[in-house]
Amino acid sequence: MRSFISSVKERFSKLDVTVIVTSVAMTLLSILVLWGGMDAFSGGKLKVMVQCVAALLGIVIMLVIATVDYDEVCSKFELLLFAISIGMLLLVIVVNIGSSTSTNHNWIKIPGIPFNIQPGEFVKISYIITFSRHVDRVKNEINKITNVLKLAVHAMIIIGLVLITGDLGTTLVYLFVTAAILFCAGLSLWYFAAAGVIIIIAAPFLWDKMAEYQRLRIMAGFDPSIDPEVYGYQALMSKKAIISGGFTGAGLFGGTVYAKVPAAHSDFLFCVLAEKLGFIGTFGYLILMTVLIIRILVISRQTRKDYASYICIGIAAVLIAQTLENIGMCLAMLPVVGITLPFFSYGGSSMLTMFICMGVVQSICTHNRKYFFEREPASASLLK
Repeated sequence: MRSFISSVKERFSKLDVTVIVTSVAMTLLSILVLWGGMDAFSGGKLKVMVQCVAALLGIVIMLVIATVDYDEVCSKFELLLFAISIGMLLLVIVVNIGSSTSTNHNWIKIPGIPFNIQPGEFVKISYIITFSRHVDRVKNEINKITNVLKLAVHAMIIIGLVLITGDLGTTLVYLFVTAAILFCAGLSLWYFAAAGVIIIIAAPFLWDKMAEYQRLRIMAGFDPSIDPEVYGYQALMSKKAIISGGFTGAGLFGGTVYAKVPAAHSDFLFCVLAEKLGFIGTFGYLILMTVLIIRILVISRQTRKDYASYICIGIAAVLIAQTLENIGMCLAMLPVVGITLPFFSYGGSSMLTMFICMGVVQSICTHNRKYFFEREPASASLLK
């Protein structure tokens, strides 16, 4: 028992403080902003409580995962993780068969739980792990056409299922993660160019296959004024709330514009932060997120396994993609595609997923130093 406690203490001593401080600080800022605006949100007190519980549970899960050797789990349960990912996404599709197609249905409602479960959120980390493992196995011949096709099939099975649920925003995040890992693994730029050409050719056909609400959201995302009363309304009001916040904001319990923004507590909580705490508050969040991303990328350079480095890159890519997209749509500069702001937007699934990701990063960090000189040669210049 003493040896176990000693082992746990030793591993906790190796936790990366920067990752913990930045992620917890953004979470506390989220709870603070939700608390300040809860009177304007439907069920505001419950939302604050759910966010607090999700945050506490997430921190505990992060610390538990940090004590587990990521290499043992990933190597033994890779296929199981991939199967579970497919099963969870298929479950979403089956459960929501017959639902209205006017919006996406990427969640499952479980009785007794005060928030919807979004399997697509949890699948992010399992996809990053399994895809990183796959890339690691073929890294020495990653530009071989057969290996590229196998990686493409692996990616499109998961991404395709996410797209079937109608969740365009999460689909874009998966695509960005995939591209980031492949780029850092040394995939030839010619493949990226070829993919770009294919996307351009396929765009008209994909556009025709999109639901009407998806097309309107995309068009209104780049120019909200074309539909200011419906699909452009949310982005325009969000932008107005951000502008009204000015440099110092209206105060934690001040501001009125954010109350008119639909889903201000979730996908558009950034505009609430901007109106209440102004540029100072938003800049503080961006600094914390930037420091976290840089720290994860630094950890990716110090891993003893190449695939662990790819995992860190994938997690950093999730943070980058979701932060840019969410803030972009809050500023009425990008389409509103239902993306949460990491560690900030209200949502149990999103919060737990982010802390699970940080737990994996911590596991890589805590199980790295002992075997530092076993570092495998990286196959990409960015990882050298």
